[in-house]
Amino acid sequence: MDPNRLQGKNILITGAARGMGAANAEHFAELGANVCLGDLDQAEAQSVADRINARGNGKAIAVKMDVTKREDNAAAVAATVEAFGMINVGLFNAGLNKPRFFMDIDEDNWDMIMNVNTKAMWLGMQETARQMIKQGKQDYPYKIINVGSIASRKPLVDVTVYCTSKYGCLALTHCGAVGLAEHGITVNGYAPGVVVTPLWEQLDKDLVEIGFKDRAGQAYDDIVENELVIKRVSYPDDIKGTAAFLASPDSDYMTGQMLHIDGGWCIQ
Repeated sequence: MDPNRLQGKNILITGAARGMGAANAEHFAELGANVCLGDLDQAEAQSVADRINARGNGKAIAVKMDVTKREDNAAAVAATVEAFGMINVGLFNAGLNKPRFFMDIDEDNWDMIMNVNTKAMWLGMQETARQMIKQGKQDYPYKIINVGSIASRKPLVDVTVYCTSKYGCLALTHCGAVGLAEHGITVNGYAPGVVVTPLWEQLDKDLVEIGFKDRAGQAYDDIVENELVIKRVSYPDDIKGTAAFLASPDSDYMTGQMLHIDGGWCIQ
């Protein structure tokens, strides 16, 4: 792998304070990119940015953003441009989950998950594309990368709203690829399975709370035993290579694709 494959790329990442977002930000910077880390928890995002800047490969800034607000998405794009001169890649990683059985879903659960996982992605895509169009076409494509999920391929009875939100992510990826092609923008994504992050650690507890699992860790164990071809859960380091590929020139002729990084879950 070219250690400078992202040299000169300026990348906005949402949900970048921890988990996959933070791992991608650090990896992108190692490959030469400048990164803007957007998160509601600006202090934690700033600590990731400080680690990146201390290493000296690529530059990083952190911005406070509520991804469900258009003005915050526009401000994060503007901060990226102000810091680095332009924006080349938008990685829309922010997401959350709160399990409910189908008949227990209420409006608050629906709105919370759909707003963060789907509406926010649409807003981020639009505001990022707006700036890319303003910058004008380049000799290489601009890139939008959406973080999907195995949940857009597998109906999961305990997380119906999350599944719905990730089907929406898949649709945004497909429709965005078609709608933005004329502006020299590609839209792709990747779909993880079980990734050990703060989101999944909380989900593990929530599944016990609603009575779907009997003990902490059972969700991990059951999925590994019954669903995965590769018999282990994944970690952010398992994801970052695919994300870097989608941000790099190696994926210039791809658009409208959702790559599964799920240990073979989707083929079981």
